[in-house]
Amino acid sequence: MSIKVTIIGAGGVVFSLGLVKDICLTEGLKGSEVCFMDINEERLDVIHRLGVRYAEDLGADIQFERTLSREESLQNADFVVNTATITHNEHFMKRRRELTAKHGYFYGHTGMPEYHNLQLMLDVVKDMEKICPDAWVLQAGNPVFSGTTLMTRETSIKVCGLCHGHYGYKGIAKTIGLDPDRITWQAPGLNHNIWLTHFYHEGQDAYPVLDSWIKNDSEAYWEKNDGVSAQMSPSAIHQYKMFGLMPVGDTPRRGGWWYHTDLETRKRWYGGSGGGDTPAGRDRVLEGKEKRFQNMKEAAYDAKIRPVDLFGDKKTSEQHVPIIDGLVNDNEGQFQVNIPNNGALPGIPDDVAVEVPAIVNKKGIQPIRVEPLPRKVMLECIYPDWLNMERTLEALKSGDKSMLLYGVLNSHQTRSYDQAVEMLKALLDIEPNEPMAYVEDVNDHYKWPGIW
Repeated sequence: MSIKVTIIGAGGVVFSLGLVKDICLTEGLKGSEVCFMDINEERLDVIHRLGVRYAEDLGADIQFERTLSREESLQNADFVVNTATITHNEHFMKRRRELTAKHGYFYGHTGMPEYHNLQLMLDVVKDMEKICPDAWVLQAGNPVFSGTTLMTRETSIKVCGLCHGHYGYKGIAKTIGLDPDRITWQAPGLNHNIWLTHFYHEGQDAYPVLDSWIKNDSEAYWEKNDGVSAQMSPSAIHQYKMFGLMPVGDTPRRGGWWYHTDLETRKRWYGGSGGGDTPAGRDRVLEGKEKRFQNMKEAAYDAKIRPVDLFGDKKTSEQHVPIIDGLVNDNEGQFQVNIPNNGALPGIPDDVAVEVPAIVNKKGIQPIRVEPLPRKVMLECIYPDWLNMERTLEALKSGDKSMLLYGVLNSHQTRSYDQAVEMLKALLDIEPNEPMAYVEDVNDHYKWPGIW
């Protein structure tokens, strides 16, 4: 069936090309249109050229357009894949890490909510209400948990948040010697806060195999592998021992504040040089992304280089296009999604976005009701995350900057009120946050900078 898919933030070229691959390789989406939208014209041109040439290589009947205008990109859209972020841009994150380090915070752990990313998400769906009110938005950019909750509460747009962290179950299986393709699993919770409640290999409980690996093989594994993945790090195993369930995907990257107090602590819990979530680790990620972009840029402009030779002709593991195919062509499948709870995860209100399995077909995205998470996990992991999300959304909606300050004061790396104030001021002054510093609050007595 011919549809229009708009990719907002298409300048994240690697992810966008993956979407193009999956659309080109999905038979039921022949004749469809892909619209790339970004504010970076160079990156927009690269992904447009790659998309056109890749479709040519495959002989796929897909049409492409590009635009710098969000409103234009949304015209007649059936699906909007929103990958755009502001504060998750790698260059911005590096500036923020360097700034927070000057104020005594290691690796940016200041408790500052993702205000601008959330406002961007809200702006997109409000535009959709005016331009393409029947379209779905598949939210890929972070923060997925608070963003999905915000968009579904404030607009009538159909929203599905997606993340690939749940594939961490495959890393667990591979490491302990099991075939990931023979694993049956379930990992519900909140985005970046999900827990492996079911873990079976060929119908047999695989948790005893994990326990045996921890007892007999984990120490040797950590010694041999310098900088193991967070999924099988000492931090992940420690969280498993604390809570009784294995944390999955991005969950072990977070954990408690005690895993992230300084670089030496990071080395203890994540091995090697401290893992990817350190200044040096993120610099390596940034260098890798820049190198990849340059390679893709060469492929886009060099007629001798064929994109299919570089990027292959196999579908990615991302869920976005299979979900679109399920909704449009009734090709039913089960996926891990972030949608309003509506009773799927016990103990969470219906209007809070949860990450749960769901059946997708022509009827829509239908969450599967899961068993309750252990009370300890709810009290120590899920409920605190939910409360923090609610504070963040209230700060965004009310304009009460004291609530932003409260988040910084709550950081375990904050040693004094004055430190928190100076840190928040500095964060609000760093590009692209400047406009935030001059927005007046709803309550006159909290007008900026009156809270100081």
